[in-house]
Amino acid sequence: MTIENNTVVSVNYLLTKKDTGEQIEQTSKENPFVFIFGTGGLLEDFETNLRGKKAGDTFDFFIEHKRGYGVRDEQHMVLIPIEAFVGEDGKFDDENVKVGVTLPMVDNEGGRLYGVVMEINAENVKMDFNHPLAGQDLHFKGEVIEVRVASEEELSHGHVHGEHGHHH
Repeated sequence: MTIENNTVVSVNYLLTKKDTGEQIEQTSKENPFVFIFGTGGLLEDFETNLRGKKAGDTFDFFIEHKRGYGVRDEQHMVLIPIEAFVGEDGKFDDENVKVGVTLPMVDNEGGRLYGVVMEINAENVKMDFNHPLAGQDLHFKGEVIEVRVASEEELSHGHVHGEHGHHH
């Protein structure tokens, strides 16, 4: 069976930064990346490079940052008043708010987003809300482990069930 829309695909891959070779993520045959193909949840170029492959096929491709997680945007660097990080006790939360830490935040519309603490000073906490891979050219190298038809239940729920998938 070949990879096409509404198939469940299991892949094992190594993801690195194209320019430095630095490892970003690695799956394994025991813990592959499993997803429903063609539902719009993945990078378009990732799916384009896998379409038509079958179990046992290998892949080795690059995704330019503009087609991946985008260009780093300085507008996503935000100064948040220090008061936003003061607890009920009136003290700054220096246990959780540290440079380099990723914090869950809520935007003005109630949406959840994550930001990395870049700097802390007396007035503000500077946070970076760019995707961690923004500005990075990506290199995917791996193998297709399994391809099967997605069940009606998986398609209606929008995720894979069973081994390596979602359990209800």
